[in-house]
Amino acid sequence: MSGEIRLANPRGFCAGVERAIAIVESVLAKCGAPVYVRHEIVHNRAVVEDFRRRGVIFIEDPADAPAGAVLVFSAHGVSQKVRAAAKARGLDVIDATCPLVTKVHAEVARLRAEGCEVVMIGHRGHPEVEGTLGQAEDGVHLVETADDAAKLQVQNPARLAFVTQTTLSVDDTAKLTAQLRARFPQIRAPRRADICYATQNRQDAVKKMAAECDVVLVIGSRTSSNSNRLREVAELCGARAYLIDGAEDVDEQWLKGARNVGVTAGASAPENLVRELLQWLRARLNANVRELPGAEEHIVFAMPKRLSRAQN
Repeated sequence: MSGEIRLANPRGFCAGVERAIAIVESVLAKCGAPVYVRHEIVHNRAVVEDFRRRGVIFIEDPADAPAGAVLVFSAHGVSQKVRAAAKARGLDVIDATCPLVTKVHAEVARLRAEGCEVVMIGHRGHPEVEGTLGQAEDGVHLVETADDAAKLQVQNPARLAFVTQTTLSVDDTAKLTAQLRARFPQIRAPRRADICYATQNRQDAVKKMAAECDVVLVIGSRTSSNSNRLREVAELCGARAYLIDGAEDVDEQWLKGARNVGVTAGASAPENLVRELLQWLRARLNANVRELPGAEEHIVFAMPKRLSRAQN
């Protein structure tokens, strides 16, 4: 191989994922196993399997946790029905919802209180989307595709707003919002963009890298929305792109004839998986690694107050 291995920057954990993982670590240290978590704390196989080995039990229904147990809500957030079910069960809830997702939940609640219908742009069935849709009993419409946007029917176009899933493709979302604005000129946008800073930064980094790479390897689990978007972005830039959980998933045939190979990681993928992949690639390609410049990220989200007090 006459080219090089190019490493995207930024990549990997975002502030919301770091906070969610730190919350589960703190609860394990304080309470001991078992600790119950509603849904996977973040969408990464390695992270989830490590927690399982240490006594974390992942559930979908609060009824599956013993009455009075500690239950952590995942970074993706939950609906009001899930919150009510946990309360009725008498569970000790610790909320690890990403603050940027909480912001979208608050937007939906505020808009519905003001009498606006809300369009939620997102992927059907994703837990973040289910949680956001569940912030109101009615008046929230899911739009996933251009066809959904074309068929959308609302009661009052003058009282309409949209929010988005935080981990979407920036470009795809721009197309859908443009379509909605064309149909509903008075539709209100969020006060601040809902797609999170980390999602945008990682997509921007992949665009720059993939334009000069033959192959791009994205570390991230198939359940990870933002990781899937990184693979799609790389493909749109002309690279052959593959989503992998780690080095063990790489097919050496993918690398044949490649001059430059790009590496990145989704916002829920730990850095140790990146280092293992780089080591694997160096051993087979005899190529240097060049880390590319990119946006600096300094955002840190505070821990829940009860856990912060426990650590002091």
